[in-house]
Amino acid sequence: MAEQTTFPESTGTPGALPAGPPGGPGPAAEERPDKPDAAVVRDALGVGVAVGLSGFAFGVTSAGSGLSLLQTCVLSLLVFTGASQFALVGALAAGGNPYTAAAGAFFLGIRNAFYGLRLSQLLDLPRAVRPFAAHWVIDESTAVTLPQPTRRAARIGFTVTGLTLYVLWNLTTLVGALGAEALGDTDAWGLDAASPAVFLALLAPMLRSTVERVTAALAVVLALTLLPVLPAGVPVLLSALAAPVVLFLMGRAKGSSAGAGGDQGRGDSGGHGNRESHGADDDREDYGADEDRRTDEDRGNVAERKKRGERSV
Repeated sequence: MAEQTTFPESTGTPGALPAGPPGGPGPAAEERPDKPDAAVVRDALGVGVAVGLSGFAFGVTSAGSGLSLLQTCVLSLLVFTGASQFALVGALAAGGNPYTAAAGAFFLGIRNAFYGLRLSQLLDLPRAVRPFAAHWVIDESTAVTLPQPTRRAARIGFTVTGLTLYVLWNLTTLVGALGAEALGDTDAWGLDAASPAVFLALLAPMLRSTVERVTAALAVVLALTLLPVLPAGVPVLLSALAAPVVLFLMGRAKGSSAGAGGDQGRGDSGGHGNRESHGADDDREDYGADEDRRTDEDRGNVAERKKRGERSV
């Protein structure tokens, strides 16, 4: 925990270190200042408490969808991915097949595996701890861990966020499930929007470049467009297609600009070649004119010498 290893810079992947202005290279990792442990703990506690309290919304929504108290609490204890849990109970509440709802929640939770690939390099935890730490690899712990300047700060942020969020999420899930009957119609309270709202609040500051903002906007458009025509949970999965679409369009735009630049370069080269050719022709014409003048001069000299010879005779 005492080491101060700095992170290498990363670009263009989910989880990249946001170090530097949009579109420009970030500063070297060794130039980034260390962050006090107290500041890391404060940030981690803020995220953990804010999101952990929204477990109450899941408990109420789950109980209102027909799940028992035991089923609701087991979901929070073992699954512990808020978006997947809400997708599961939302699909069940809409009358979806349990297996289809579980499959949608599973695929939605796969994103945490990609978080884990990045966090495993940053945290470099002992092998014995990794299986337990993997259970805390979620959106919020990733959002707190990635911006940290040192491995020590990253480990503190990850641990405090994961522990705080796990404890509060499960406690508030229990309270929400127990109090669902007292609230009556849970849809009227709009509590199912609490967790997505918190996640958007965490995500928005990380959208710094134009590409990231365009990708997020396209994902929202896809989800809202497909929501009325597809089963619950599927529009969220298909909205991930926004990323490859934006990358494809960027690649085509770069290819077009590169092709235009190449054509212009070839045009300039051709013009330069023509100018050189015309210059060579002009040189040859000047050389021919000089030769003609020298020939005329020689002829004049010969004629002059003949006249002198005749006069001497």
